[in-house]
Amino acid sequence: MPSSVTAEAALEQCARGRLVVLTGAGLSTDSGIPDYRGPDAPARMPMTFQEFVASPTAHQRYWARSHLGWARMGHATPNPGHVAVAALGADLVITQNVDGLHEAAGTPHLIALHGRVADVVCLSCRSTTSRIALQERLERANPGWAARHAEVANRPDGDVALEETAGFVVPPCEECGGLLKPDVVFFGENVPKDRVERCYAAVEALAEAGGTLLVAGSSLTVMSGLRFVRRAAQRDVPVVIVNRGPTRGDALATHLVAEGTSEWLGRLAAVRTT
Repeated sequence: MPSSVTAEAALEQCARGRLVVLTGAGLSTDSGIPDYRGPDAPARMPMTFQEFVASPTAHQRYWARSHLGWARMGHATPNPGHVAVAALGADLVITQNVDGLHEAAGTPHLIALHGRVADVVCLSCRSTTSRIALQERLERANPGWAARHAEVANRPDGDVALEETAGFVVPPCEECGGLLKPDVVFFGENVPKDRVERCYAAVEALAEAGGTLLVAGSSLTVMSGLRFVRRAAQRDVPVVIVNRGPTRGDALATHLVAEGTSEWLGRLAAVRTT
């Protein structure tokens, strides 16, 4: 069981020495992006990769929702939590988020574990384009769509709560006519092996240097993030978890902080930069 549930003890643990930070959707809620499993998170059944590629209707539904969601998500800006993480001097920041806000905050030594929704890839020729360019093509192919659905509620990762998507036109890859997909890891896909190995290596380095793994704003429900907490615990690396609500890694934590991320990370950044 965790040895402490106090924010002060957790701050002391992270104040000095080597640090790897793992962030989740809870870090971006202060930027107006809903999370997946927080107390106010909307009910959601994420689309799987298999459904996306096998069903033309699902493909259409995804991009119709994303067209609306991106128009809102694309205007999100880093909040004080992102700014604080960028200032921590961490060996590595591993984010499970695809919103690009760590990049916008200027975070060094960053791995976007699940990719970035700002990038688009063709599943046939593997050419990549920007989401902004695709957004312009979607607008031209679907004039008035955004205005007609202006009141639809936001969901995580640029998704929206829209059920009626028939008639939405999804343009193909301009290079080969193939299927376009955001360059992110869907449910049912694997995180690229090289990303995972780089993250494991950073955690292993903490074991040798007496560092700490800090988890901020993640429920650790999926294995893609939890595995690094498990590796840290196996190597006797202290684990600090800052999250509103329980996480799947709580039993492995050295310190738990049941607070929002922005304020606590700001306090930590102030300590580590003095």
